[in-house]
Amino acid sequence: MSLKLVFFGTPDFAVHSLKEIYNSNFVLEYVVTNPDKKSGRGRKINKSAVKSFCLENNIRTLQPEEFTETEFILKLKRSKADLFVIVAFKKLPKLVWEIPPLGTINLHASILPNYRGAAPINWVIINQQRETGITTFYINEKIDSGKIILIEKIKIDKSETYDSLKEKMILKSKEIIISTLNEIVKGNKGHKQGHHKNLKLAPKLNKYNTRIDWSAPLNKIDSQIRGLSSYPGAWTELITKEVSIIFKIFSASIEYSNKESNSENILLVKDRIIITHYEGILICHEIQIPNKKRMTAKEILNGNHLKPFLKLNNCIL
Repeated sequence: MSLKLVFFGTPDFAVHSLKEIYNSNFVLEYVVTNPDKKSGRGRKINKSAVKSFCLENNIRTLQPEEFTETEFILKLKRSKADLFVIVAFKKLPKLVWEIPPLGTINLHASILPNYRGAAPINWVIINQQRETGITTFYINEKIDSGKIILIEKIKIDKSETYDSLKEKMILKSKEIIISTLNEIVKGNKGHKQGHHKNLKLAPKLNKYNTRIDWSAPLNKIDSQIRGLSSYPGAWTELITKEVSIIFKIFSASIEYSNKESNSENILLVKDRIIITHYEGILICHEIQIPNKKRMTAKEILNGNHLKPFLKLNNCIL
């Protein structure tokens, strides 16, 4: 049986699964992705990574502004697709995901039921987990709560960053998406997710939960920086009597010390940017200040005259 599919996805993460499906025996009727957007001073049209792949391979795309558009719904129904496949896409209304006879499946970057939500790759690192995975499941009315088809586990290294774990996820996603479709062909209807207490969630990232809490232990700060590198970046605020600066840290290392420090200060030592902490120091290797690209500490010091002993401000912007 060769399933007829409609694929839903937008970022580069989704392209890898889409490519595997495109090169398989399954039939792609449509690919649904976000509408093109104009950005920048020249108002240049930016296409999603999925849209670009589709253009290169002559795959039909749908880019609805609203999922309830009559023409969009009609095209989905007329496609006679057996199954809808979602990888890194917006939440779909029931009006859409209930269309295909075999249902709609999603690929989620965690071992469900833990880390339901928008940012599972970030949160497993921030929370110092040693294992994560990818789950494929059938969509229902509750977020990330449908019947599970397959789970593939992934080891998290001690030095893992969001970027490195995302690459591992991409490799696994390419494998599990085809395995999942083959399981559905065999009649796999999935199994219910277990009911567990104290489930860990993966809420959407914002300016509050990406801000560094300097009262936290050094190892927690290190995990937060790695879990948010390179997206969206862990941040703090440098402040003097004259100015305050948002300061993102993308790469750092920690050193423990027996010397106690009652406050957090930033020290400029030769080509190093060091932040004191009550457990030791945090050495910043790659950082970003407003209106500048990411730079090494040495590049920051060569081009920007940050004064030593700037006080770190813990006030929320």
